[in-house]
Amino acid sequence: MITKPADGSDDADLIVAGRSCGTCTLCCKLFPVRELDKAAGRWCPHVVQGRGCAIHPRRPTVCRQFFCQWLLNPDLGPEWKPENAKFVLSIYPGSNSLAVTVDPTAAQAWTKEPYYRRLKQWATAAVARHQQVVVFVGTRAIVILPDRDVALGELKPGDEIVVRKSTGPVGQRYDAIVRPRLS
Repeated sequence: MITKPADGSDDADLIVAGRSCGTCTLCCKLFPVRELDKAAGRWCPHVVQGRGCAIHPRRPTVCRQFFCQWLLNPDLGPEWKPENAKFVLSIYPGSNSLAVTVDPTAAQAWTKEPYYRRLKQWATAAVARHQQVVVFVGTRAIVILPDRDVALGELKPGDEIVVRKSTGPVGQRYDAIVRPRLS
């Protein structure tokens, strides 16, 4: 399973030797950047396709602090680089759960091999630790469970995903619900 460093170290210090964003700019499309008034799913106006960020030295703090899991995890091969996979792996804000943020123009990319099998393995390990692997395609969220995938619809800030396990005549079954944030 992919996890965020628990020692408080700066993620930039943990980038795998020899890796860099290079020509990959998918995070510049998929994630919102409030400081630039950039919505999720829209290309940043400062991205230079195939080259990177035109304002790299003065990019917003949120951009400076973001490192995808491909940069940080030596166990992920070149096929996991976001420009190849068509999704970005990151730690879901405020948790230790894995977010799979998919380019909507390749909405099924996460269901293909070698990705899906590995995501299922991570999901099984995550559920045992009361965590999740959550796929985001545009505004839709899907939680990957050991036995199936559950479409959750749109998550709102502060929503909590609760996974429950039950045992029935056909064995263990998992289910997921969204618990809205209490105001």
